[in-house]
Amino acid sequence: MTVREMTRADVEAVCRIERECFSMPWSAADFLEMIEADYAHYYVAQEAGQIVGCCGIRNLAGEGEITNVAVAPGARRQGIGRKMMEHLLQEASVHKIEACTLEVRISNIPAIRLYESLGFRGEGVRPRFYEKPQEDALIMWKR
Repeated sequence: MTVREMTRADVEAVCRIERECFSMPWSAADFLEMIEADYAHYYVAQEAGQIVGCCGIRNLAGEGEITNVAVAPGARRQGIGRKMMEHLLQEASVHKIEACTLEVRISNIPAIRLYESLGFRGEGVRPRFYEKPQEDALIMWKR
């Protein structure tokens, strides 16, 4: 399994994973905008020629907003999410991003445990942040 920068050719596969993972997935236009933006860095995990995960980070004045961490349901529990996040955090450092934040559904215990194992800590809650179903978001930071 490799983690590499997302390209335009990956967007269709990434959108399919988004639809499988999220109730309000990003569109192809959203991803195309991000991979062309100079302040954003998006990555895919590829295994046996197939895209199995994606993640991204936006550099907002030296702080990183992590978005779209997703692993295809059939590829979960194989360490793909961890490898993508480790790659993303290493790249954040290269781009002089000193602190990173993300939001995660309060009920997504496996993701929260992964983020905690990578040094993130919960610092707040955004009430009713998510829709379909409505749920609070845990705000996590790695400083």
